Amino acid sequence: MSYISVSGEHVTEKVIERSRFITTSAHAEGEEEARAFVARVSAMYKDATHNCYAYIADAVGNFPRFSDDGEPSGTAGMPMLEVIKNKKLFCTAVVVTRYFGGIKLGAGGLVRAYSGCVAENLDGAAKLLYMPCEESAYTVGYESADLCSRYFSQNDCEVKHTDYSSEVTFTVAVKKELAEKFNAALFDRLNGRLSVQKLREYMCGFKI
Repeated sequence: MSYISVSGEHVTEKVIERSRFITTSAHAEGEEEARAFVARVSAMYKDATHNCYAYIADAVGNFPRFSDDGEPSGTAGMPMLEVIKNKKLFCTAVVVTRYFGGIKLGAGGLVRAYSGCVAENLDGAAKLLYMPCEESAYTVGYESADLCSRYFSQNDCEVKHTDYSSEVTFTVAVKKELAEKFNAALFDRLNGRLSVQKLREYMCGFKI
């Protein structure tokens, strides 16, 4: 299943009524990864008044989690989560760190502050379309290496590594939905003079 998520980490900062808000977003596949991200950011700003968070840690929205971290119930984590949902992002985690500036914002003000910080951060973050990919090792003789390289350069794939030993082995990632035709066409081009070993399946990101 394909989904859209942020790429890497993105940090933004703004001051609202003298309170400093630092928003950090990241791609997180699975709840363990999301929890680790939240823990790391919270530790980085351990002197902050609050480290509120929200995340959707899978590709279908089954694992939404949030925390107000001491803010009045419903004023931080849930509004943050709603922004992630409204932007139709998955495998995405966000932490909003607040250093209290001495002026109380009230419930409505807190909701606007936390949701607004997340919306601004996610709007500015780089995003990728994540799709199932297959990574395989393609091994050929040296006489076929250039032909193989040209094929890879002309098709939608990513050559991740090339190993030159007694033969040449290309480690290549291709979208899973294209893998069967991709391999068949390469076999035809090389008249079967290659071996293919499937290494793994994983979600990889493509520019939108």
